[in-house]
Amino acid sequence: MAIFLLNPRLQCLFTLLKGAKPVNDIPEVPVQDPEEAPSPERNPKLEQIKELGQLNIPNFKSDYHCLTIAGQVEGHILLPPQHKSTKYEHLIPQLLAVEENPEIKGLLVILNTVGGDVEAGLALAEMIASMSKPTVSIVLGGGHSIGASIAVASDYSFIAPSATMTIHPIRLTGLVIGVPQTYEYLDKMQDRVVRFVVEHSNITAEKFRELMFKTGDLARDIGTVLVGPDAVECGLIDAVGGLKEALAKLNELRESSGGMLQ
Repeated sequence: MAIFLLNPRLQCLFTLLKGAKPVNDIPEVPVQDPEEAPSPERNPKLEQIKELGQLNIPNFKSDYHCLTIAGQVEGHILLPPQHKSTKYEHLIPQLLAVEENPEIKGLLVILNTVGGDVEAGLALAEMIASMSKPTVSIVLGGGHSIGASIAVASDYSFIAPSATMTIHPIRLTGLVIGVPQTYEYLDKMQDRVVRFVVEHSNITAEKFRELMFKTGDLARDIGTVLVGPDAVECGLIDAVGGLKEALAKLNELRESSGGMLQ
């Protein structure tokens, strides 16, 4: 021990260690709960650019609700993530809200769809057709397959001059059992689509089936492609037009109802 004290360096180290606090005496650093951590400030302008692609959007409360159906109508089967789709279960609550909300005086349906699930499309079409408020639809780009049923479900339908509509028979995807019952089921489902379109447009069942089973118009399928005026000429769509004509028609339907809207 005497030798240890005689060494100045060891004596200095001993003094430092003697005055140091134990490990247990070191104050603990408080750990902040992640839920209580302050969130970064949100920038509304950056969010608008990210979500809508523009800095300023019109701040106007319209009397009409715009319902957009784009891409593929997704029904009972989930589509791959790279597909643009419209989920029908997201649209049904909107239609219910439009019907119940007294501040909404009408519905404008914008269609640019390749079709999709037949039963999901018919469900949307039936709900639109059963609404008590004025409804107008516009086909922009395309209203193919089951999109035709949704387009004619409104009180009045428009199609852009450059838009197209493909009318073809119903198809099945996945495993198909080759028995007579399968074909009977397909035929019944096809009859549902034909019946709905005929009841909500000016086309006849014979003409619609003729367009559906036409050969030579499509390279890899049977059916018909109708361009804007062609869809009006055969009675499937009411008129050729766009946004201006659709809003004017909504105003006309609203006035003709005598102000008895819910």
